[in-house]
Amino acid sequence: MPTPKPIATKTPPATPEEAIERYAVMDRAIRQTGIQIDELESALGMYMIGFHFGWRVLVVVHNKRTIAKYEDILGIKIREVFPEYGPDADRTNAYKIIQSVSNFWKLVSGDIKPPDGLDKRGLAE
Repeated sequence: MPTPKPIATKTPPATPEEAIERYAVMDRAIRQTGIQIDELESALGMYMIGFHFGWRVLVVVHNKRTIAKYEDILGIKIREVFPEYGPDADRTNAYKIIQSVSNFWKLVSGDIKPPDGLDKRGLAE
């Protein structure tokens, strides 16, 4: 696998206050008991990229049950914490898929199929 190349993103760095708040959410989640470590790790990853890509991208990438599990682990609701579309949403195939359909919620429910050839979990080229 080729080494990923860093690029300039549109998402600004967190302010000191935002960084403290984000760390507190992550620390609180880590200090819980009764959670599988792989689920904790995935929830933390979703939390960090949510600020970059937004909740709509996350809803396309994950199913409802997974989102609910991660929200429970983190103690958040993604629609309240993340923007609808983050500054870097256009870097994702999920965003391209969202833009290609007329009804977002029908896409999420599976009533509308995404276009062939786009991996919803991939970053756009």
